[in-house]
Amino acid sequence: MPPQGSAAGSPGAEQDVEARVIPPAAVARLTLYLRALNVLLAEGTERVSSEELAEGCGVSSTNVRKDLSYLGSYGTRGVGYEVQYLSRRISKALGLTQEWRVAIVGAGNLGRALARYAGFENRGFDVVALLDADQMVIGQEVGWLRVSDVLDLEAVLHRTRANMVVLALPAGAAQTMCDRVIEAGVHSILSFAPVMLQVPEHVNLRKVDMATELQILAYHAQRLPEPGATSA
Repeated sequence: MPPQGSAAGSPGAEQDVEARVIPPAAVARLTLYLRALNVLLAEGTERVSSEELAEGCGVSSTNVRKDLSYLGSYGTRGVGYEVQYLSRRISKALGLTQEWRVAIVGAGNLGRALARYAGFENRGFDVVALLDADQMVIGQEVGWLRVSDVLDLEAVLHRTRANMVVLALPAGAAQTMCDRVIEAGVHSILSFAPVMLQVPEHVNLRKVDMATELQILAYHAQRLPEPGATSA
């Protein structure tokens, strides 16, 4: 049995691992592990145990070991995972070794904030375009981008080779723009619009609903004991 963090099996076995479907909850935790591993890399740490990785990510060590098994990363107890190797394996499993070029549609406050966020590049995403319909906004510079006219959406997506789109739009404009993005050949979409978008089965759509997240947070917050309160 190979040590934690070493390659497991033959090249054919590794291809089988790459083809394996990872459950959504495990994918979400893999992003946490990757962030923690990149911090460890920056600190010069060479190995990490499942317990240490679990503590740094706020999950159980059992979850860590199970999630990493989807990558074919098994090992002997007490050796620890090789940080650089594991970071590379998770990045590959998440598709971050590919080139991801992101166009943001909507240059309002949210779109501008996203366009200026330097963390995307550090995590493998290159923001290549920012578009809007407001003639007062078109042509303005936001960070390193110049706002393009959304009427030219298809041409901009083609010119920049964007393969992901972020919709930072009001509800009324989101579905029409989503349809145009799909028709232009981009099938990976992240939507901040407060509306349920309809897309074909072959399109990957992720929705970020801030109000829903705050409602979930409120539910958990009301269940917390008051500071200094003691149970009866």
